[in-house]
Amino acid sequence: MTLKFGTDGVRGDARNELTPHLVAALARAGAEELGADGFVVGRDTRESGPVLVAALHAGVAAAGGSSIDLGVVPTPAVALWCRVHAVAGAVVSASHNPWHDNGVKFFAAGGSKLSDETQDRIQARFDVLFREPSPPMGATVEDQHLSAAANHVAGVVASIEGRRLDGLRIVVDAANGAATTVAEDALRALGVDLMMLGDDPDGRNINASCGSTYPAQLQAAVVEFGADLGVAFDGDADRLVAVDHTGAIVDGDHIIAICALDMNDRGVLAGPAVVVTVMTNLGFRRSMTTAGIEVVDTDVGDRYVLEAMDEKDLDLGGEQSGHVIFRRLASTGDGLLTAVQLLDAVARSGRPLAELSADAMTRLPQVLRNVPVARRYDDLDQRLAPLVAAAETRLANRGRVLIRASGTEPLVRVMVEAETDSEAEMEADALAQSVASLLG
Repeated sequence: MTLKFGTDGVRGDARNELTPHLVAALARAGAEELGADGFVVGRDTRESGPVLVAALHAGVAAAGGSSIDLGVVPTPAVALWCRVHAVAGAVVSASHNPWHDNGVKFFAAGGSKLSDETQDRIQARFDVLFREPSPPMGATVEDQHLSAAANHVAGVVASIEGRRLDGLRIVVDAANGAATTVAEDALRALGVDLMMLGDDPDGRNINASCGSTYPAQLQAAVVEFGADLGVAFDGDADRLVAVDHTGAIVDGDHIIAICALDMNDRGVLAGPAVVVTVMTNLGFRRSMTTAGIEVVDTDVGDRYVLEAMDEKDLDLGGEQSGHVIFRRLASTGDGLLTAVQLLDAVARSGRPLAELSADAMTRLPQVLRNVPVARRYDDLDQRLAPLVAAAETRLANRGRVLIRASGTEPLVRVMVEAETDSEAEMEADALAQSVASLLG
């Protein structure tokens, strides 16, 4: 058993796949490539976290470096530390996955995620190191638990430039994850009237029927509490899903649209342009075009979004899943920062989130189908081009088609957007059948 980088670091079942031995080898490879002095490590609340963090520190020591432990903090708190102190780091987390999974994702010095080329070099070095004996555990580690959380809270509070959020009544679902260390402190400091859910982690309840991937309890609580809105984080708090006062979901596309239009109206949106992935809804694209805002597309993955933002010197980008990047304020997606930016836009507008969301964009029906395949195809786009062209001809300008290989599973993902649910369903089913027949 070994480890392979996926879209965002490595992940596996911590009971039998993501072992301390493998994590120590991965940490050594990462530290050798990224810089081992002052290497920082944070984690979420999973039961397996402490032993895997210890393995990371051991791997850094084996690379001849020194490490700093940040404890349970959101992923963006680790990125912030890397940015401020110009050191590399890692987060032990499996994001929205269940408790028994865990993972490791790296940040380069300066707080940015890794390029494909850098990941490939770490992978190649790891493929050698994991065959060697594990380094001894118990490396000398500097403890900065309190500082990392406090710095993250202070940065988020300062992001709205002295404005307050008094009078807003909201529900927060912290997913029994890393947001439990920062969300309540930041929002109460800004004057929010707050009800907390998912704020009692026990090592195994992270993301368990709570958080951004299971928003049902948040939707019910917002209505019952009579809240203005609700926000839900994932396990490592780098993404956000919102709920309006009616209990309706406001996803990443809508959040980015609201923030893009607000920033554009205030004259602070560079470009004006926004960076999103190919999965972003056609309704978002239509809205931005109407507002005179350019839409820049990337592959799926927030690191690709950030690369495009850096290349074009843009301010705002993100994903439908709720990873939102405010580049002038952070070097990665930050659920808490996104929540505060969204709440600030709501407060300044004097309008409910439901109205802002409806005015920002109209979501077209989007249907996804996963087609199992036996192997990866290097010429996938060329093989499928006639199918895509035929579907786009049938849809004309009423929809959109995207077919791509999964970055983590032996699947081809088929996505269709159309004016009606029935048309999207029909085209997606037909395309999925054609892809299955063609690729066997």
